[in-house]
Amino acid sequence: MTYIESMHLMSTLGFGAALVSDDDYIIELNDAAERMLHGDGKLKGRSWSEAAPWFADTDNDAGYFNVSFYEYLAPCPAPEGVELPANSRLVCFRDAKNEVSHHMLETIVNLIREPIVLCDEKRRILLVNNALMQMESLVPENVVGKDINEAYACIDGNELTVPMVIESKNSFIDWRQTYTTYRGKRLDIVCNSHPILKNGKILGVFCMTADSSRVEALSKQIIDLQEALLERQGKAKTTSARKGPLSAKYTFDDIVHQSEVMDKLISHCMMSAKSDSPIMLYGETGTGKELLAQSIHNESNRKEGPFLAINCAAIPENLLESTLFGTEKGAYTGAESRPGLFEQADGGTLLLDELNSMSLALQAKLLRVLQDGMVRRVGAIIEKQVDVRVLSNTNVSPYQAIEENKLRHDVFYRLGVVNIKIPPLRERKEDILILTRFFFVNMNRKLSKNVSSVDDAVLSIFYAYTWPGNVRELQHCIEHAMNILPNDATVITKEYLPEHIMDEVNEPSSGQIETSGGGLVQLLSSVERAVLADAIVKNKGNISKAARQLEIGRQNLQHRLRRNNIDVQALLHEAGLEG
Repeated sequence: MTYIESMHLMSTLGFGAALVSDDDYIIELNDAAERMLHGDGKLKGRSWSEAAPWFADTDNDAGYFNVSFYEYLAPCPAPEGVELPANSRLVCFRDAKNEVSHHMLETIVNLIREPIVLCDEKRRILLVNNALMQMESLVPENVVGKDINEAYACIDGNELTVPMVIESKNSFIDWRQTYTTYRGKRLDIVCNSHPILKNGKILGVFCMTADSSRVEALSKQIIDLQEALLERQGKAKTTSARKGPLSAKYTFDDIVHQSEVMDKLISHCMMSAKSDSPIMLYGETGTGKELLAQSIHNESNRKEGPFLAINCAAIPENLLESTLFGTEKGAYTGAESRPGLFEQADGGTLLLDELNSMSLALQAKLLRVLQDGMVRRVGAIIEKQVDVRVLSNTNVSPYQAIEENKLRHDVFYRLGVVNIKIPPLRERKEDILILTRFFFVNMNRKLSKNVSSVDDAVLSIFYAYTWPGNVRELQHCIEHAMNILPNDATVITKEYLPEHIMDEVNEPSSGQIETSGGGLVQLLSSVERAVLADAIVKNKGNISKAARQLEIGRQNLQHRLRRNNIDVQALLHEAGLEG
């Protein structure tokens, strides 16, 4: 093969090739070399050392050459058997940008202290960092390329987050998991798993975890800090009515709304706040349960006392018990005398966030405090009287939690004296406009933007979207748009909205399917929608009764309602049953 044919073939394959004379002058270059070296047709006849000085760097052990910003080349062997002119050599190289970028990112990931795993869309492990390997006592070669379910197995029949993220395309935040590695090592972690999306397609899943031992150490530090702050707060209270550092931040005035349903809800909460009765709040993720809990505290007679909150889903069970009730020195190896949250919240309010994530065994131990206010530290003999108002919240109806064996009846009767359901955003769409304005006004200060409104098309999309993440998702949507909005733009338009929102709104809903014509799938979908709507109307919007009529679980029914874009309140309104 002649050198001309060889250089052309290499260019076709993406390799650069330069024919260089022994006295260091460029005789010929292929198209790929011209492009990689930014020659613009002016390199022939020039000195090779001047045109490509990087190749003269004999001290470069990495084998990569930084040609320009974010452009890297790497030398490669010239093909054998090529006929070259006398007194010349063939220099070959290739684009190495992807390799360098991958190496940089891999180095960064390995320097991060939190354990990290990256999977592709088929659940195969692509990358694990050093922190994960240290936590799990594994080496990358033993797990990379394996299906996540081959490398790890969840305990108690639960599912790993990676398959759930791939199926739902949603993030799972502060997800508690207990699992074993394929070598049998048992681990208890808190995990944040996020989908990696491109044009609505899932490319993979990124997971960052925290070993429960680190969580335990941090929790102990927080408890010590809270104790010190409470002591300081108690000393300062005699001279000042100013709130201490462990007080609730929000009040009812901070709840942005204009819907009648929220007016009614806030009115009920304000009335309930005046007593010491336990209140259970329930609503979907992102509806503002803790915002309401803090507002209730600040409206109560305990507003000068501490407000403490604990996420029952984010802390391992053994640590959660000692965090709530405290420990006595010698209770277990390394245990010290520490007050629990019930002692620290004495005279104030304690919020049990995601109560339905607390184990049934620990709920039984909670009953003692709820019944008579007596707390016994782990490992202690004596009990201590505390005066604490307990608020709690769940992300599902407490009746559903009881049905699913995630909430004890007796605990519910103690904590659910007052039940407050927070409606999802899709059931109070009249709040969308005022919330949108509130968020972009606040984001203007945070992001140094000057947004004054949103486009009408954006509002139409907002009203059509189902908002599974509720108010929090709307806030994040506005923040996403304003981050990528040009600095001189004053109006948020639809091209700056997150892709998953646009994808859902642009999909045809089940309500648009006609029963006449179309295939079997369309017909069945239309029939399902009609049956669901009929059951909801006949049971006057009672989801539990409708589920029993249809002989399916409540959660199953709610899933089918969302899948078919059925607005329960709209159905009741059309049937004249609203209110």
